Amino acid sequence: MADEDVIRRRLLIDGDGTGDDRRLNVLLKTLIKWSNSTDEKPEESKATHDRMLAQLAQCEFAVTKSQLGSEMMAAELKSYEALSKILENGIEVAKGNIEKSKADLTQAKTVRKNRIEYDVLAKVISEQPDRKETLERLSTLKMELSSLEGTRQQLESRLSLRKKQFHVLVTSIHQLQALLDENDDIEITSDDVEMKEVSI
Repeated sequence: MADEDVIRRRLLIDGDGTGDDRRLNVLLKTLIKWSNSTDEKPEESKATHDRMLAQLAQCEFAVTKSQLGSEMMAAELKSYEALSKILENGIEVAKGNIEKSKADLTQAKTVRKNRIEYDVLAKVISEQPDRKETLERLSTLKMELSSLEGTRQQLESRLSLRKKQFHVLVTSIHQLQALLDENDDIEITSDDVEMKEVSI
């Protein structure tokens, strides 16, 4: 077996790299030696027994820590997946709002163009001789212009609201990303501290 395979195998068996494999081997050797010992003094036998119990407790602690770490990583993965779905939905909503805002902007431009045309037409009509039909037509055009102006204001208000909503969404996404990065840094620091404590 190549040295690389041996190292890989030991890393897999060794758990999180805190000497679990060596600890188990030492415990097993001590147990075999203690079981086969016949001329050992009671005090030495009890000391060996206590040492094996301490080693066993360390092994149990390592197993418990590994299980808790696995459960924590699974919970974090589930949380990240849920957050990813939320972000994906938020992005889709933002895209929809952008498309809606583009349509509203196009409609607002059309309203503005119509308003300019109506202003030109109203000017032409006002320059015509003062006739009853001309005045009636002018009155109708003014009413239509007023209605279009109201529609334009509504569209501009909706467009402004969509822009604010999109800005809030983008800000929230950046804050969530920063929070995730900060949590990752905290978890890495916590793991380093735990590894140092176990080594000590």
